Order: sequence, then structure tokens, then C-alpha cells
Amino acid sequence: MALVISSWFVVKNQNKEIVSPLGKVWEKPLDKYAIEKLGKREYGSEIFLDEVIATTSAFSVYKFHFDSDGKKVTGLAHVPNSCKKCPVIAQFRGYVERGIYQPGVGTKRSAEVFAKSGFISLAPDGLGYGESDNPGEDVFEERFRTYTTALNLLSAIGDWPVADPDRVGIWGHSNGGQVALTVLEISGKNYPTTVWAPVSKPFPYSILYYTDEAEDHGKAMRKELAKFEQEYDVERYSLANYLERINAALQIHQGTADEAVQFKWNRELTGRLKELGKEVTYFEYPGADHNLTPVWNSVVKRDIEFFNEHW
Repeated sequence: MALVISSWFVVKNQNKEIVSPLGKVWEKPLDKYAIEKLGKREYGSEIFLDEVIATTSAFSVYKFHFDSDGKKVTGLAHVPNSCKKCPVIAQFRGYVERGIYQPGVGTKRSAEVFAKSGFISLAPDGLGYGESDNPGEDVFEERFRTYTTALNLLSAIGDWPVADPDRVGIWGHSNGGQVALTVLEISGKNYPTTVWAPVSKPFPYSILYYTDEAEDHGKAMRKELAKFEQEYDVERYSLANYLERINAALQIHQGTADEAVQFKWNRELTGRLKELGKEVTYFEYPGADHNLTPVWNSVVKRDIEFFNEHW
């Protein structure tokens, strides 16, 4: 019996695209999250302030929300009381387990200082946190959606009545620093950005490094990563491969006693950025931990000076 193959029989080429003999190409589900792909799409949203949850003499704290590709994302906004057209800092926190997460974890303290200095802080909870929608079941899509969430938020600032669209900056800590750097690569925009102990190693090592902290010592994550690497080229998702796309002024803070991020990572990152001719300033703090204790106040002061200088 002859074997008849349909004209829609699917094969894979060397670039791992799915094609038919008729030449039609289909993207696999996570292809759209490759850094270059994300750089070619458009972003858009609208920011809505919800209820006031705290007020001081200098600023008010609101719950806020916005839409990111059809999903609701919530967060905290610290807004100076006298604000008409204020500069805005989008703040992206580090990793927090869902079970202990509270809105403002990792950003609230610096947001208060920024608001006292006349800056609006927008700190999204992220999908799956706070009152935000669920990101979905795929662990890697959840990761990649942190970028699209950030980019949709940033796109909304320009049309927000209380914001000065010409003075928008980014702050990121730890994994949020990784998000910040990747957003700069995707967008190519000049958002002055300051990052605290960013996770700057290549993907997927940036995940594997932390797998021993899981209850199963990373077994489930490594299994999912093995599946991902069979279907996708991990190099297309790694921030380390796209540093030349960064066009923003950068300020990097790193403590030498940091047990979560090795200080040599960000020494190397700074060196590579300087080789590429990027505007980057690196501060290293002997004895400081992952949260830049005990020099936290000095670091925030440097951030305020940095933003004011680059707007």
C-alpha cells in the first residue's frame, strides 16, 4: 500500500519554524515572545486610578489598574498631592512567592521617597499577583509576559493626564532589573533606568541558578526547560544577546555581600555595555546585601539625582 502524505503535512526546518510544503509558516505559541519579535509589535493601554488607600501631607497612594493584552493588571500608584504633570517612574520588583505577596512589596519604600521628591511611582503587581488576572499555565509564557506587561504600562503613560510624557524612567530590582533591561532592548527607547542588583546572566542560566531554592530542588523547572529547548532557540530570549539595542542611560547598583546576585555578574554587564559605547554608571557597595542595606538611603538619593539629570 502506498503511503499518501497530505499537502498540509507539517515539518520543521533548521530554524525550528513550522512550515508546510506549500510554504506557509506558522508560529509556535512562544515564538512571539522572542526579543526581536517583541520589538516589532505595538503596545497600548490606559491607566485607571481606583480607590485611595493612604494619604500623607506629600502624596497619596492609590490602587490602579491597566490592561495588558486583554488581561487586567493591578498595582500601587504613589502620586504627589500637588501633581499636575509629574515625572513617572515605572517600578519593577524582584521575585516574591505568591503566598506571601502584598501589593508594594519590594517597591513601597522607594516609591514613598520618589513621591516626596515629586515623582509618580507606578508599581504593577504583575499577572497572577494582587488582583491581577492569571497569566496562564505555561511557566515560560508567564515569564515573558512580564515584558509585555511592562511595555503596555509604559505605553499608557504618555496619554495619562497627570503624567509628563517627556519624563518617564524605569526602576528595577533583582528579577525586576532583568525585566527593565529586557524592556530597554525590546523598545529601544531612552527611558533613564536605574537597576538594583539586576539578574543579568543569560537565559536560561538566569533561571537554573535559582532552581535549588525550590521545594523539589528545581526538578519540575528543569523538565519544563528541557521541553522549551527542544522547541525553541533559547538565544532569541536572552537579554545578554541584545545589549546593543539599549539606547537609554543606565545606572547599576550592586552590593558585594549580595547572596542572590553575584557582584561579578554586573561588573561584567557594565564592561560589556561600555564596550558597546552605552551610557552606564556602575556603583559597587562593599558589604551591602541584595537590598542594598546598609547604604539604601544613599542609593535612593543617587537615583533621584540620576533621574533629574537625565530628564
